[in-house]
Formats: sequence, C-alpha cells, structure tokens
Amino acid sequence: MSCNQPRKSVVFLCFGSLGSFTEAQIKEQAAALESTGGRFLWSLRRGKQRYFSTPVESILPEGFLERTKGVGKVIVGWAPQAAVLAHPAVGGFVSHCGWNSILESMWCGVPMAAWPLYAEQQINAFQMVAEVGVAVEVKVDYREESGVVVRSEEIAAAIERLMEGEKGVRERAEEMREKSSGAVVDGGSLRKFLARLVRDIMDNASA
Repeated sequence: MSCNQPRKSVVFLCFGSLGSFTEAQIKEQAAALESTGGRFLWSLRRGKQRYFSTPVESILPEGFLERTKGVGKVIVGWAPQAAVLAHPAVGGFVSHCGWNSILESMWCGVPMAAWPLYAEQQINAFQMVAEVGVAVEVKVDYREESGVVVRSEEIAAAIERLMEGEKGVRERAEEMREKSSGAVVDGGSLRKFLARLVRDIMDNASA
C-alpha cells in the first residue's frame, strides 16, 4: 500500500507500546480487516509471546498479506503514531484509548474505535464513546487478561461504523480538532493558562 491514498480512507490500528494480543485474537483482527475490504495500516507490537520471534506471516491467516497487499500494510513493532494520525489519508483509529493516544487523535481530528486493554483505559474508552462522542465501541469492557476473543464480525462492524462516521462521530472529532488548535494560538486557553502560571511563579518568587 502506497502513501498516496484517498483522503480519510485508511483505518489505523495501534494499541500502545505495551499492548499485545494472543495469536487467536490477531487472526480475528486480520479476518475483520480483510472482510471490510478497506484500506488499513496495522501496527503489531512485539509482546512477550514467543510467536513474535517467528515471521509475522505465521501468526496471520494463511495468505493474508498477499491478499491485502494492495490495500493494507502490517508494521511489526513501533509506528510513528502522531505522524500517522496527522496524515490526511487516515480516517479512523482503532485504539486502546491510552491518554496520549486520545490526545493525539483529538488533536488530529481522527475518530476512534475504542478497544481498551487494561488499567484506566476502560474508563477513558467509555468517556470517548458515551460522553465525548468521538469514538465507536469495539469492546469497551475488554481486558487483556480475560482470555476473551473478540470475533472478527464484531471488529469489522465497529470498523465499518467508524469509517462511515456513525452518529456524527467524525463531526465531533473535527470539532475537537478545532478546539485543540484554538487553545494554542495567541489568546487561546492554553496560552492564557501558561501566562497566568508564569505570572504566579514570578509573583511568588518576588514575594
């Protein structure tokens, strides 16, 4: 898959520096991506599991990379997440909902499909789906250690809702991008906050 893709046509899957899945779950993710027929960029992390010491082809459905080479790309290991989200071709982000990932997604105006793995990510995911409205749900109550395997049909349905902009999710993500950008310009809320902080520090230092 080349870098020259139609605007907002690519779904990006990335689950943080510590996020990893069982081989069974990875196969379901692959089946979901293939069944949607859409463009994708998929970052697979090298976890502790032994199967990542073997070629990535061995943990994916047989022939998956060949069948999807025109529309998708699998990256094993680190991906430049912020740069990927900022690319105009990226139209959706399947994420574990770590806080940095949420901030980068909102800064770029990219809606999310929420798939939390552990710790506070379940709360983050619920807020993004139910309260902020910038995400659709894959499996908000998923936990990495649960042993549950999310089926390809459920994953594919979430990706399709994400890329089709279900219930104004894309519009709200764009609103968040505009608000985020506005906060850092001259006169924006972040600039005002930093100015007040510096002023308070200087006042306390001279007291």
